[in-house]
Amino acid sequence: MGEKMEIKLSDHFTYKRLLKFTLPSIAMMIFTSIYSVVDGFFVSNFAGDIPFKAVNLIMPFLMIMATVGFMFGTGGTAIVAKTLGEGDSEKANRYFSLFIYVTFSLGVIFSIVGITFIRPIASALGAEGEILENCVIYARIVLMALPFVVLQYLFQSFFVAAAKPRLGLAVIIAAGVTNMVLDAVLVTTFPQEHKLAGAAIATATAQFIGGTVPLIYFFRKNSSILRLGKTSFDLKAILKACTNGSSEFMSNVSMSVVGMLYNKQLLRFAGDDGIAAYGVMMYISMIFSAAFVGYTIGTAPVISYNSGAGNHSELKGILQKSLRIIGTFGICMFAEAQLLAAPLSKIFVGYSESLTEMTTHGFHIFATAFLFMGFAIFSSGFFTALNDGLTSAVISFLRTLIFQAGAVLLLPLIFGIDGIWISIAAAEVMAVVFSTIFLICKRKKYNY
Repeated sequence: MGEKMEIKLSDHFTYKRLLKFTLPSIAMMIFTSIYSVVDGFFVSNFAGDIPFKAVNLIMPFLMIMATVGFMFGTGGTAIVAKTLGEGDSEKANRYFSLFIYVTFSLGVIFSIVGITFIRPIASALGAEGEILENCVIYARIVLMALPFVVLQYLFQSFFVAAAKPRLGLAVIIAAGVTNMVLDAVLVTTFPQEHKLAGAAIATATAQFIGGTVPLIYFFRKNSSILRLGKTSFDLKAILKACTNGSSEFMSNVSMSVVGMLYNKQLLRFAGDDGIAAYGVMMYISMIFSAAFVGYTIGTAPVISYNSGAGNHSELKGILQKSLRIIGTFGICMFAEAQLLAAPLSKIFVGYSESLTEMTTHGFHIFATAFLFMGFAIFSSGFFTALNDGLTSAVISFLRTLIFQAGAVLLLPLIFGIDGIWISIAAAEVMAVVFSTIFLICKRKKYNY
């Protein structure tokens, strides 16, 4: 019965089937975000505001280090799913194995470099005094698990390509629950000076689980269409995966660079409190945008498969249905954010009335971005899935770096601190305009 119900990449996708197939990926990304948010909650409420500011200051750098997993996950999945669509499962498995070995090796190298140079990096980001010491403590512990973080991000995409999205979700839930339980135990019971280290240990342990369990699953004989085994070094395939996934890499690096830019602008216009307020918005935004990212990851192998199989009518149907689904998601998220702005702000920074007020006001403005965010995220992922990494990278580059950086530098000069909150929404509107242009211009090339 279980086999009968399983959805295959070659199936015809109705709205119901599309949502059913992508739901585990959406839940997986939301759950990944939630356990980052739980970290923030425990650090803010138990370790104190200085450790919370330190985590928010260093987090963009840690995210940059982990993006290699996103790059090979999305870029590699597009190649593997397309190869499966062409009917060559042996070659698909060779590619799959190659991408995993390369990604893990890069994770080890980045981990060593990050741990060695974290103090000057944190200092360059504006950390000083007690905040600097807290940045170093937190980052060194989390960076120890970096090789497993990159695998966790990689497998989030490959579980979908293997037609096992539910298994991917189960792994993320196991990792997330571990993180939450350890946060609750370590952060609350450790002495005050070690509470931040407790939060970092909780995160690193969860990431170790999130990367190791899928590794064991794919190494052993399993019921999926993918198996980890022998491969040969193929520079062309590695470069193609990097090009395909360059948009996701660019998107995550740009978001982190822009995050650092935001922190500098917030220090200028609102001081340390601005960083704390922005941190809260980022945590909540992470959950909301995770739904769009999860949906995009969930549909990507289906798009790649149908592109490889030359099934153009199915490709067109998936695109049209997806744009409608994302529009509906966006409206619901905007409404939800308006209702939840105050209670969510209180959960994180309820210890300060002025900070709660600043965060609530900022979030009401910031939430407008949710109406537009999903379209550019999906459009970029759509071109990645079609193995058109360049178009995907251009959309991501414009959305996450050019438009956001330009907006956050310009708008505060006109609107003050409100300009910082407006800038994300302004950048998303511009990204939708350019995504639409690309979708129209490329429709004949890809027959969608």
